[in-house]
Amino acid sequence: MFSGSIPALVTPFRDGSIDEAAFRRLVDWQIESGSKALVPCGTTGEASTLSNAEHHRVIEICIEQAAGRVPVIAGCGSNDTRNALLHMNFSQKAGAAAGLCVAPYYNRPSQAGLIAHFSFLAENSDLPIVLYNVPSRTVTDIEDETVVELVSKYPDRIVAIKDASGDLSRVADHRMGLDANFCQLSGNDELWLPHSAAGGAGCISVTANVAPALCAEFHEAIAANDLVKAREINDRLFPLHYAMFSDASPAPVKYALTRVHDWVECDVRLPLVNASDASRKAVDEALEHAGLV
Repeated sequence: MFSGSIPALVTPFRDGSIDEAAFRRLVDWQIESGSKALVPCGTTGEASTLSNAEHHRVIEICIEQAAGRVPVIAGCGSNDTRNALLHMNFSQKAGAAAGLCVAPYYNRPSQAGLIAHFSFLAENSDLPIVLYNVPSRTVTDIEDETVVELVSKYPDRIVAIKDASGDLSRVADHRMGLDANFCQLSGNDELWLPHSAAGGAGCISVTANVAPALCAEFHEAIAANDLVKAREINDRLFPLHYAMFSDASPAPVKYALTRVHDWVECDVRLPLVNASDASRKAVDEALEHAGLV
């Protein structure tokens, strides 16, 4: 259902509020640079610090500005199942193609709890669901058997997974348990190449915020089975992938955006703070290595 370079968009702030003008410019730049879909209000979009009204406004702006040029996968995750459903219902009415639903964080549900959570969402909304597994942040792993059970139970509802587990064997495990066409997207930029080789369809990417054209070109090389070109671009991007997490994300990528554009600020919301001097140095060196500055 989805493929290619899909940026997990930052939410630009200015003077403590959402910078709508900058966000609209970011959406346009991403689409013009070859991004195949957009993800507002994910982890990189600082969804956990947005009020519900702000969360919905960011999704609405993204859909309005994309204007049907690419699909929008709206971040709908919450550790409160009913609040996740609220996000999904809003996103569907606004015109989102799917909802990105992270495993509930902090609560630490069991696998039975995860099945109940995602089943409730699938049964109470018509919006397609992209599962989001990121155990390093949620402390909860959506195990392979759970993914297979959920997708088998709701094949028309649960249509893809963003896997940020870091375990490349998951791609093959999912393929063995499900139709090989089930959409698997990497959630780790540095694993995009091997994840694709194992059967992945693309990446929901942090790096694509600042290097959309290069990330799009990278995926095109993978899709064309041009391994030589894919490796060459991967080598250019690799330091940037790590620099994006040289401090608490998304502070480094917001700083990186200020290096390539003068219309965006690097502000993040507490409890995050702006990127440290060491992180900025890593970002600067990685941008130069990639040929972006």
